[in-house]
Amino acid sequence: MLTAFTIPTGVDVASTETLSTAAVVSLRQTADELSPQLQTGSLLFSEGDCLAIRVYTASSYTHVAIVVIEHGQPFVYDSMNGAGVRKQSLTSYLIGQCPDELHVYHPARPFTEEQGRGLARYLDSQLGRSYSVHHHLTGQRAEGVHCAEYVTEALMSIELLHADRPWKVSPASLQTGITTAGIYESTCIANLEPTPTPTLQGSGRCHQMWLDTKQCLGQCCHQLSGWFLCR
Repeated sequence: MLTAFTIPTGVDVASTETLSTAAVVSLRQTADELSPQLQTGSLLFSEGDCLAIRVYTASSYTHVAIVVIEHGQPFVYDSMNGAGVRKQSLTSYLIGQCPDELHVYHPARPFTEEQGRGLARYLDSQLGRSYSVHHHLTGQRAEGVHCAEYVTEALMSIELLHADRPWKVSPASLQTGITTAGIYESTCIANLEPTPTPTLQGSGRCHQMWLDTKQCLGQCCHQLSGWFLCR
């Protein structure tokens, strides 16, 4: 239950290997359009493919990240399976979240400069921390941290909300808590569905069969990774 009150440094660059050039360009345009709308404290909730999270939380929300504006540019902090706690440019983050649907929430009241500095200080202090989710199931503290726990504790660090057991908070329960308490408001939805990858043309029948099989297997592996590895 949430109740409201009153790096190693560096930027992680997402891989673009699984996306076409057209898809990357499209996501960069989305980042350019979304960037001016973001503010320090904005939350990015993803509706992704991770079956474990969707089933366990009975919600379509599978991930959450938080934004800090630094020198006029938005940077996204989150904790991700296989990467841990990281800081990325908005473009890199969108590329990594593709093809999820992104729901953007802003603080009902913009953060003060003091709150912004405190938030950034806490988020930076956790960079490099490992990812872990098993304590969400067991209820026991762990060295690692999952996405909703990281964001919840960051907001707790500036006394914006309180959770008795932040490691038990899921993206869905966080979204419910902040909106019910009236401290966050939904603003927009960004669809990160990529431009379909064009079919490769082989030099002959056998070559075409090889290209089609390679493309199909690549897409299947990427889909299965999202379903079962949540990344």
